[in-house]
Amino acid sequence: MITVTDSAFRQLHTLVAENPEYRDKGLRIFVETGGCAGMQYGMEFDHAKQGDHRIQEGEVEVLIDADSASYLSGATVDFIDGLTGAGFKITNPNVVRSCGCGSSFEVSREA
Repeated sequence: MITVTDSAFRQLHTLVAENPEYRDKGLRIFVETGGCAGMQYGMEFDHAKQGDHRIQEGEVEVLIDADSASYLSGATVDFIDGLTGAGFKITNPNVVRSCGCGSSFEVSREA
């Protein structure tokens, strides 16, 4: 399905430790229509739902709904902390084109 790096899980542990309201939730990663290339990623802390793909490490988990799973198949979720900023980064082999600003993308028709 997808790979979540150790760096991403470390950041999730930190976020949950610093925000008690996240303790019973997972980080939901989803794909929705929008942006200039047609699709974009979204992330939010949410309760697990029936049919979710769940990737867990210790007390934290990543949730992906069934509709988004096909678009994210083979993707890697990482957390980058560099000179230009910090944040979760998704590297997705299904992306065939992305917009100039890098916030939206298009996938191959087979995805």
